[in-house]
Order: sequence, then structure tokens, then C-alpha cells
Amino acid sequence: MFHELLQFWFGFVRDWEYLGVFLLMAAESSILPVPSEVVMPPAAYWAAQGRMTFWGVVLAGTAGSWFGSAVSYWLALWIGRPFVMRYGKYLLMPAAKVELAERWARERGLMGVFVSRLLPVVRHLISIPAGILRMRFLPFSIVTTVGAGIWCFILSWWGMQVLGDEPKLIEDPERMVAVLKDKMLWFVGAIVAMAVLFFIATRKKRSAA
Repeated sequence: MFHELLQFWFGFVRDWEYLGVFLLMAAESSILPVPSEVVMPPAAYWAAQGRMTFWGVVLAGTAGSWFGSAVSYWLALWIGRPFVMRYGKYLLMPAAKVELAERWARERGLMGVFVSRLLPVVRHLISIPAGILRMRFLPFSIVTTVGAGIWCFILSWWGMQVLGDEPKLIEDPERMVAVLKDKMLWFVGAIVAMAVLFFIATRKKRSAA
């Protein structure tokens, strides 16, 4: 199943190019289960083959991330917390995850929104509590765009380095998955370490206050 999805995402960004990157990253930043880790690297792969440009891919991914986040923000602000908590489970947003993201946004504010764009679990949900908490939209948009831009750049650079010089990977899904898993370990580890350090730093700051 994962092989078929991976081939679909590769084919989608190949055929739709920047629009495909935009749409998939907009979905990734909403409630749809499209992981950015299998959107941006494939797009960078095709950029390495000359179908797109590296910076075009980064900009399309960043714009898509902002758009998906903005839609989630305004929907959450409009429908309110009771609706999200009651029906979110039917939209892949169980109450526990929403509460986690809400607590993160409330305690850390705009900095929490920015950092969440670089973290798993909360990155695609953070726009919902931001809307529920009625954060100002312009500052929310700025930190979302900057955070998403950094994330898209990192994933695109990673895709160029890992996949770009192996053009035959698209023909061998099993080997592609093996390469992705092998090369992603250190990357995920670095992100988790950064999250732990940020959590410790903010906790100490609150304790000192």
C-alpha cells in the first residue's frame, strides 16, 4: 500500500509540478493524512531531474502549507471548540491530539506555532487551536510561513541529496522505501532532539518566572 502511495505522490508532483506540490502540501497542513516527508523529497527529486527548480519547489510547498493552515485556522475559528472536540474524531482529529496542540499553542503562543511547523504530531494540527484561541491572523500567518518555509527547504534539500542523484529509484519502490527509511533516521532524530530541547528550555523559563 505504501509503495503505491509513494509512486502516486511521485507521479503527481511529476505531472502537476508546482501546482501538485502546492495542493499536496495544502492537504498536509490541513486534516488530510498526506505526510510532507513524502511530498517535498519527491518534488526535489524531480527538480534534480530538471523538471522543476529547487527554489520553485520550496516556494510552492511553503505557499501550500500556508494555504492549508489558513483554511484550518478560519474553519476552527468559525465552527468553534465544542464542534471540533465532538466531531473531530471523524476527521482524523481525536480530542487528545487537539488538546495537545491547544495546550502547546496556549502555553507557547506564536513561538509554539513556529516550532510546531518543524515537529511531527502537532504540525498539521496547530492551526486548529490557533483559530480556536483566536490568535491574530497576520502574526499567525507570518510564523506559519517562516516555519513552513524552513521545513520545506530542509525536506527539499534532503530530497536533492538523498534521491536526486539516483534517478532509477522511481522504478524500484522497495529500494526507494529502504533508502528513505535509512536516510530518514538521523533526520527524525535531529527533529525530536530539537523538540526536547525546546520543551526543556520553555519549561525552565516558566519555572523561573
